[in-house]
Amino acid sequence: MINKFLLLSSAFLACSLYWVSCTSTTSHVDTETDVPETFMKLCASCHGEDLTGGIAQSLLDGSWQFGSGRSDIMRSIKFGYPHHGMPSWGAMLADAEIDSLVSFLMNEEARLGISKPSIPATLETQDYSVKVEEWADGLDIPWSIDFAGPNRALITERGGRLRIVEDGVLLPDSVAGIPKVQARGQGGLLDVAVDPNYDSEPWIYLAFSHGQGTVVEDGEELVPSMTSIVRGKIIDKTWSDHEVIFEAPYETYKTARWHFGSRIVFDPEGYLYFSIGDRGTSEDAQDIGKPNGKVHRIHRDGRIPRSNPFYGQSDVAQTIYSYGNRNPQGLAVHPETGHLWATEHGPLGGDELNLILPGRNYGWPVISYGINYNGAIITELTRKEGMEQPIFFWKPSIATCGLDFYRGDIFPKWKNRLLVGALKMEELQLLDIEKDRVMYRQTILKNAGRVRDVTTGPDGAIYVVLNRPGKVLRLSQ
Repeated sequence: MINKFLLLSSAFLACSLYWVSCTSTTSHVDTETDVPETFMKLCASCHGEDLTGGIAQSLLDGSWQFGSGRSDIMRSIKFGYPHHGMPSWGAMLADAEIDSLVSFLMNEEARLGISKPSIPATLETQDYSVKVEEWADGLDIPWSIDFAGPNRALITERGGRLRIVEDGVLLPDSVAGIPKVQARGQGGLLDVAVDPNYDSEPWIYLAFSHGQGTVVEDGEELVPSMTSIVRGKIIDKTWSDHEVIFEAPYETYKTARWHFGSRIVFDPEGYLYFSIGDRGTSEDAQDIGKPNGKVHRIHRDGRIPRSNPFYGQSDVAQTIYSYGNRNPQGLAVHPETGHLWATEHGPLGGDELNLILPGRNYGWPVISYGINYNGAIITELTRKEGMEQPIFFWKPSIATCGLDFYRGDIFPKWKNRLLVGALKMEELQLLDIEKDRVMYRQTILKNAGRVRDVTTGPDGAIYVVLNRPGKVLRLSQ
């Protein structure tokens, strides 16, 4: 079970509430009575309050990669495993506190006793009474949803399966022949997007973590990987006509298991935009010769637009549209203006909403409103000439993810308002944007689960992907 701490890719988000409350190098918890509360503050945001996982994986599946003994678990928490994204906790927790946390983790009855309230049948918002339906269930860490017609939806599962929902029914078999993905940490089969001209050009686009080869680091065999974009067609529930439309040079691949970005959207002119996170190497976000830490723009067949901001320049990744982006896991195009918007995960504090403009530098890691997950200062700067300010930022972080402008008719007051999903805070926010400013926001869904994606369906309902528990909710009237 403790290996899930080790696979904690960017799991430092789990610690945000804990660190904010700390005033010294050790915590102030009662080691006899407050360990479950400590777990909630320290770990639940990534492993889930029900321990079934999220950014990090489940603590209930019985797998003990680095030893199941008390001393093995104690060592893992105290010293960490950096290659798996797990930091050392020895400077933050006393040995007695770690020991109590280990006791809790090894107490299966206590762990299984953690439960969440049921999802409500209705929600009361400022504007509407919203009906909530569990539209699809039994999914294995779903990541993205898109619609290929009024009665057919496609859903990715991070482990590598593409699922189909037809006429409201989740089909038992996944699409055959999907390309192999590197499903480790935050990586796997991530976004799915349907071609805007699907009726005449039935292409389906996928973003996933692509692994190549192996390397040995500190005695451990690791697979370098990077975000890749492909397209294909689904014929008789089989992936066909496969085309790779973006694949980074192998020398840019990283062994880190986090920050893949991986959203795909299209603008009114038909350009395809996709995001790649910094892949754990923050300084690369400022290097326009490397693909990570960027938003990219290509034609739908993979060609590079001549109007891209760095087109024709030597030693530059010419697909780059913007740079200095930490880990954008939300992209959306405004239905009226055609402007590209992005949400990106900040460090501890400082999740951002950005209006993405060509050639602009969004600052990471030179400027930031957040600090490092161990409390260290990343940068003293929150602004610098030549670097863009976010339109809005969340502090504390909510772990922003899926993003969409509402485009339906069921909720007319919400037309063109921005739907923002949150993993850590388990909520769906609605932002009113006027002239590129956030005028106000409200939370319309809370504590149903970790919101990985959100989209407007062809019927005008709002579809919300919860990667834990593996469900899709449908919000309507």
